[in-house]
Amino acid sequence: MQHPAMNPPLFTAELPGTGGRIRTHDEDFEVEEVPSYEPCGTGEHLYLWIEKKGVAPEFFAQTIARRLGTHPGNVGTAGLKDRHAVTRQWVSVPKECEPRISKIDDEGVRVLKTGLHSNKLKPGHLRGNRFRILIREADRTAPVDTILDRIRTQGMPNYYGPQRFGRDGGTVDLGLQCLAGKAPRRIRPFLFRFALSSVQSLLFNDYLARRMKDGLFRTVLDGDVMTKWPFGGMFVAKDVPAEQARFDARETVTAGPMFGKKTFPAEGIAAEREAVVLHDNGLSIASFGGFGKLVLGTRRQNLVYLDDLVSAWEPDGLRLSFTLPAGSYATVLLAEVMKTSISEDDAAPDEDGEGEQ
Repeated sequence: MQHPAMNPPLFTAELPGTGGRIRTHDEDFEVEEVPSYEPCGTGEHLYLWIEKKGVAPEFFAQTIARRLGTHPGNVGTAGLKDRHAVTRQWVSVPKECEPRISKIDDEGVRVLKTGLHSNKLKPGHLRGNRFRILIREADRTAPVDTILDRIRTQGMPNYYGPQRFGRDGGTVDLGLQCLAGKAPRRIRPFLFRFALSSVQSLLFNDYLARRMKDGLFRTVLDGDVMTKWPFGGMFVAKDVPAEQARFDARETVTAGPMFGKKTFPAEGIAAEREAVVLHDNGLSIASFGGFGKLVLGTRRQNLVYLDDLVSAWEPDGLRLSFTLPAGSYATVLLAEVMKTSISEDDAAPDEDGEGEQ
């Protein structure tokens, strides 16, 4: 049975949604990376700004490598991009591949521009993703403006989307086996890491869902871990009225646990609430020991602000345009707008760019 945190409570649950369908055509779902930096113009790594359509993310690096005649390990990317979408992203390859760049343009992949840089692209070299999504057959009587206004003014719950957990929660189940020392013998290292992090993601969703149900989404608790918005260092809330004022002014946001042996600790009431999440899921901080750097733990912002969130009705449906920070999920926003369950098949791959925690 699926854990309820895989389908956590919506922020706009009382407002009817549009229904409808996504990903009818690849062009209905556009994703463009917002890179952490642009190529500086010099260096031993050639950066390629690539548009692709219909290429599975797990085969993307191999496809680029094969066409350039280089090893897949020489191809660097900041994040995965879905097959059933039009996507644009930076890819890095060795500088000596430059004479063969024209060979890339074929079967759903084309190079839009190039540049040189001093380092290879790695997962996490990503500020965010910009989306343009068409919801077909959307109900035009739905209160879309009210839903989006609430999210624009108060933020979007920063849940993990369904793609993080695998079909019917299979990746989480595997992760729980790994934590218990019962992992299958021949498990690929990538899947092992991803399964462990999927458990952390589920626990985060559970934690945030409890805050939502208790009316604490925008409330600073004594001992909450805070982080500056949009990014910055972490600290513990001790003067709650002062920290609530900073939170309300969008200077800071509360940050929930990605549990691990080195997670920045909460205090007071906040720490007690986090301990209950672990206990109710049959785990403890000790459960994450013995895995080296794989599940050290970190903090994740409980909400994100979508300052450029806009919508427009088109002849074929409702078009949403918005930018999300790396690690946040378009499927979470789509669930708020559509009020329909978004299956793992409809979801984009995990593009969080955070790396395993």
